[in-house]
Amino acid sequence: MRIVLNEITPLRVLGACKRRLKDIPVTLSWHYSQSAKRNLAYLDSYRNIHKNERCFIIANGPSLKKMDLSRLRNEFTFSMNRAYLLYKDWGFTPSYFVCLNELVLDQFATDISKLQMPKFLNFSRRRYFKDLSNDRSMLFLRIGLHFRDYFCSDVTQEISAGGTVTFCCLQLAYFMGFSEVVLIGLDHNFIEKGIPNKTVIRREEEDENHCHPGYFPKGVKWQLPDLYRSELAYSLAREAFEKDGRIIVDATIDGKCNIFRKVSFEDCFKKTYLRKH
Repeated sequence: MRIVLNEITPLRVLGACKRRLKDIPVTLSWHYSQSAKRNLAYLDSYRNIHKNERCFIIANGPSLKKMDLSRLRNEFTFSMNRAYLLYKDWGFTPSYFVCLNELVLDQFATDISKLQMPKFLNFSRRRYFKDLSNDRSMLFLRIGLHFRDYFCSDVTQEISAGGTVTFCCLQLAYFMGFSEVVLIGLDHNFIEKGIPNKTVIRREEEDENHCHPGYFPKGVKWQLPDLYRSELAYSLAREAFEKDGRIIVDATIDGKCNIFRKVSFEDCFKKTYLRKH
């Protein structure tokens, strides 16, 4: 659990209390509504669908600009948040899309609703997609508001945010049965500094923290990630995968996250690498 005393203010405590009060009807809907039951059936259809296969989780760091992502055209891939801005440049559409950040969904739901692949979104923002509620490619995950992060192996239950959508993707990958996950774009380093999770309005014209200059452009609301909390969550994911005989490796170019074993992106496509792993 991450607690930094100088970041705990009365305003943030009040905000946390308000979030939990507002979350009560969402919780009731998750457990009792017919739409939630239908959604759980959709989610359950993905259980172990990729047993013993490999996937790539594409995080959104600037290092992606240094990589030839066209090599992933025939791989199973997860993309997240505003990565869709780069799909044409990549030359392929990822297998899955994940977005649980409420600010992103609040501001870009229209863009996201147009994506064609299966989409895993935050149940708390399902109102933006009510016209697509019977679309089996539109699935919703429930983020539990807990004080301690945990790794959830069954995404039909409440999952943990871990401070990053990448952690949510790892829980999804585990649920789907992938035996090997390769992370890329996990730079784990942000130019801007400040208090994690504090909502601010971007003042810079271009976004240097992500893989596209228009990822979070001027005037958009965003939150600086909590990298330390993410590391704690990543450790939980690594432990869960290793306990079950599965692996997570990090092929990010010059990534600053030291939780997962580093590998070369190019080596991932060599027969010697495949035999070794």
